[in-house]
Amino acid sequence: MKKLVLFTAFSVLLALSACSDAPSNRFQGYVEGEYVEVASPIGGTLTGLEVSRGQQVAADAPLFVLDDTFERAAAHEAAHGLQRAKDNLANLEKGRRPSEIATIEARLKQATTLAGLAKIEYERRQKLIAEQTISQEELDRARSDYNQKYHAVREIESELTTARLGGRSDEVRAAQAEVQQARAKLDQAQWNLDQKSKAAPAAGLVFDTLYRVGEWVAAGRPVVSLLPPANVEVRFFVPETVVGRLAKGWRVLIAVDGETTPVPAEITYISPSAEYTPPVIYSTESRAKLVFMVRAKPTAADAPRLHPGQPVDVTVPELAAAGQAAP
Repeated sequence: MKKLVLFTAFSVLLALSACSDAPSNRFQGYVEGEYVEVASPIGGTLTGLEVSRGQQVAADAPLFVLDDTFERAAAHEAAHGLQRAKDNLANLEKGRRPSEIATIEARLKQATTLAGLAKIEYERRQKLIAEQTISQEELDRARSDYNQKYHAVREIESELTTARLGGRSDEVRAAQAEVQQARAKLDQAQWNLDQKSKAAPAAGLVFDTLYRVGEWVAAGRPVVSLLPPANVEVRFFVPETVVGRLAKGWRVLIAVDGETTPVPAEITYISPSAEYTPPVIYSTESRAKLVFMVRAKPTAADAPRLHPGQPVDVTVPELAAAGQAAP
């Protein structure tokens, strides 16, 4: 909404020059609103519009929804990817399954028994060779058989130790990195999904809705325009002879057509320079025509009584109380 600042300032200048009999602590101005335009950074078809123009909404109230079919599927896929990475890491960290370890233990038991028998046979043949009842070749065969069965036991023992340890450290680190990557992918997918539905960042008035259900909304284009009470202010204009006497924090009273009771507000800003005038050296006569913009904010409770673009009369009681009326 384009602000009517130039028009308002011109009206103020005319009023200041024409209404010389107006009270010296009363000035003209208008109501201004700083709108919050709610948009999604991701484009899509508008599938749901939860509010309408002129409606008052609370903070976090749902505003609109864009088609999220693709983003929902991506988040679902990312969730499965994360679970798969976690399962792989858990498998590497805990080693073989109990049934696999039991099989290796059974093989070790069998190999140990065979190695024990081979040792007994080898020792018996050592005695027989001493009695010269067998040949050296038979003794060598017994020794070789015992050595083979002994090393088979050692090999199975190493296999069992490795199975109980789980995956190697480098494999575990790689699996941990995959889990982190999958989690980041899920966070990104979830963020994309969350952007397809927007809620009110603050309580306020729905000033306008800019799209209809079924229309395509480009990325970053606002769908709803909100006006929170804290974003309503009054801008009024005072002459050069008065601006130096004003101070931030002063209380003002705002008269609005149709309102019997003035709306109280507080001065929050005083322009340090004249506005809407050419940058020239002014004479004493021209300085009297300069105006400075002043901003005042009402309370959140009183803000709904004011409407953007509405002309108002602002009275500064402290000017009259101090006897510092503008000439």
